[in-house]
Amino acid sequence: MGENQSRKRRSELSRPGLAQGGIVSAQLYSRIGIRHTACRRDYLSFSLAAQEIPHQLQPPANEKLLLQVHARGDQVYTCKSDSAQFTWALKAPDAQLFDRNGKPFGKHFAGPSWQANDGSRATGRPAANLPSPDANSVPWLLVKVITHEGSGVLSRVTTIQRIHTKGGKAPASGCDASHLSQETRVPYEADYRFFAPE
Repeated sequence: MGENQSRKRRSELSRPGLAQGGIVSAQLYSRIGIRHTACRRDYLSFSLAAQEIPHQLQPPANEKLLLQVHARGDQVYTCKSDSAQFTWALKAPDAQLFDRNGKPFGKHFAGPSWQANDGSRATGRPAANLPSPDANSVPWLLVKVITHEGSGVLSRVTTIQRIHTKGGKAPASGCDASHLSQETRVPYEADYRFFAPE
């Protein structure tokens, strides 16, 4: 970088918008080599994640966030009868997991279990749940891990959150005597956050 360019960059970085944390234009971020949109999105995502999750779903204070993945798939239900009442009962989730860059991370299936592509697996038991802000979506959850398999990214996980759910709720109708034991799949998406002791 030439001397004139260096002076220009130092001058831009010293402007109030940067030095004082003010709003800086995307053009300026572009000139100084910062991806404005991506940085702002990551910052907002982190801030919202820290603020919006109810305390009932928070992990123990001695645990830290290891990673977050996004799930896309189905909630699988089976039509069952209980005392002459017919209801759709959850059989299992069936979803693919993706990392923050959209790359395949693993899968989520009956257990409930989460398995990474490195072979490590965590199986848990729901410890708390709250209705999703979206009334048409499955609840948010706090899951305590009870067993592990393999050695890898999920081998140390002790707590899992399910948040930002979209879809997946059992159908309101369609389960009756003529559909007993029939399965149905309801598409859903969610974010899963994995925690481990510090």
